[in-house]
Amino acid sequence: MKYITYIALLFSTLVFAQEDPVKQDSTAVYYMIIEGDSIPVTEVELDEVLMLPNLSFKDREARIRYIVLRRKTHKVFPYAKLAAERLEALQKRLDQLERKRDKKKYAKVIQKYIEDEFSAELKKLTKTEGQILVKLIHRQTGKTTFELIKELRNGWRAFWFNNTASLFDISLKKEFNPMAEEEDYLIEDILQRAFQNGQLKKQEPAFDIDYYACVNKWSEPKQKTNKSQQ
Repeated sequence: MKYITYIALLFSTLVFAQEDPVKQDSTAVYYMIIEGDSIPVTEVELDEVLMLPNLSFKDREARIRYIVLRRKTHKVFPYAKLAAERLEALQKRLDQLERKRDKKKYAKVIQKYIEDEFSAELKKLTKTEGQILVKLIHRQTGKTTFELIKELRNGWRAFWFNNTASLFDISLKKEFNPMAEEEDYLIEDILQRAFQNGQLKKQEPAFDIDYYACVNKWSEPKQKTNKSQQ
């Protein structure tokens, strides 16, 4: 599959100024005014939008799996997004503090706030939803849940949490890797579609994800299967 990007032309957000063109080296230059701004510009940068392939499933079981995964992903992504926002705010504030004592005190306050804010809701998650959340936290922060706990508390607490979670088949060291795991690719696909249709508020991942490379990889097995059946 070729790497294709589709530039959305949002005409409804642009208001073109009815002014005479300005001549520069015998070339007419036209200006436009963006709604909400009073400064004329000659060009507008538009957000890049992914051209998503049509959904297709090899069988009914694969379709049901995707639908269930979509429901769980939509449910837990806001928590991962919130965690990333809280951690970013924490780091910015810590960078502004000079004394080590003040940093330690502030970190403890935020740590307790995050734990109290999440604990009640996280208890409602199922085992599979919890594992998806762990993956998405890595997607949004660039660090595993194990690493974050280790930084916020200490190594022993992270070890204990990881071993407790393992009793429920949840690994806090799990990373999000859509190129290596098909489920992660499906989650990424679900997120991109939800971002475009407004079901989820978009937040960029902490690291680069080549969506089209993932599509190419995980589409190949299906193509080979179809050829062998013909």
